[in-house]
Amino acid sequence: MTLPTRGTVEAMSEEIERSSSRVRFPGISPRAYEHPADRGALAVLRAVPGIGPVLQAVAGAFTERGERLLYVASAIRVGPRQYPVIDGLRKEAAAALDLDPVPEVFIERNPDPQAATLGIDRPFIVLTTGLVELLDTEGLRFAIGHEMGHVLSGHALYRTILFRLMQLQNSLGWMPAGYWAVRAVIAALTEWYRKTELSCDRAGLLVGQDPAAALRVHVAMAGGMDVSQVDTAEFLKQAKEYEQVEDVRDSVLKLANTWRRTHPMAVVRAAELQRWAAGEEYREILTGTYARREDDRPTSSFTEDLKNAARSYKDSAARSEDPLVKVLNEVGDVLVGAADKVRSRFGGNGAKDDAE
Repeated sequence: MTLPTRGTVEAMSEEIERSSSRVRFPGISPRAYEHPADRGALAVLRAVPGIGPVLQAVAGAFTERGERLLYVASAIRVGPRQYPVIDGLRKEAAAALDLDPVPEVFIERNPDPQAATLGIDRPFIVLTTGLVELLDTEGLRFAIGHEMGHVLSGHALYRTILFRLMQLQNSLGWMPAGYWAVRAVIAALTEWYRKTELSCDRAGLLVGQDPAAALRVHVAMAGGMDVSQVDTAEFLKQAKEYEQVEDVRDSVLKLANTWRRTHPMAVVRAAELQRWAAGEEYREILTGTYARREDDRPTSSFTEDLKNAARSYKDSAARSEDPLVKVLNEVGDVLVGAADKVRSRFGGNGAKDDAE
């Protein structure tokens, strides 16, 4: 998206106003769109021994005010008189997900197309100029809706801690024990954060309600400078090719290429979101059938989140042609079957245990 002139700003603002026909979701709970693997990864993250004190220490060592002031001093805060089109998208996205107060958005000079949600008490969103220049209006609606999903899901707390730890790790290089402890926490946080991206792509789709626009964003993030020269069907075939590797060595390489990343691969994200967009769950939310915040329990069940995550991984493995995934899935089935037999023989009724 190139920087608009005053005339085009008025035209784009009218386009945003006409978008009032999009469905809004009063009181929507983040559980309505969160990917099961996101919840499961967070449950595991919280269960990692010793991670609680580290997260608390890092959260307490910095003030959110300092981070906010950094962007107040070095970036442009979106508002009615600064990037008014993006300000309209910001307000519309927050209204769609029933977010109040509306999070602030800052535009940062950076050629890399990126977006981030930071903050603990008052999360705020940062978009780079590279992202703003790359995406069209509907693409930006999806991207901002994605970040609003991070806000609604409460991801900003752990994302901010991850951001701080990544800044901190270089200063601990002289202290090997401290460095490796921080690296372990960063690895756990990064694995969880990759899963949150799948959740918030869904939130972005709920805001924009345009699967084609969401797909264009993923194409652009993968390298599509001119989407008219990219066939989206061919692009999605790449995801199928990625999933269908026939050599275990390729499977290992996929793991090696992924574990350092904070975001899933672009083609993987695109295929995952398009599957959800074509499914019943998305259609039900659009018709008003979705989980609401008023029904959320104060604390989530660790066991329930893990079971939902396991079910999600199993479904994903069933679709995958990856030989390593298939082997791990078969081994998992054997282990689960053995565990059930042991529990039924020595632990009593399995259904009763699950209920408890």
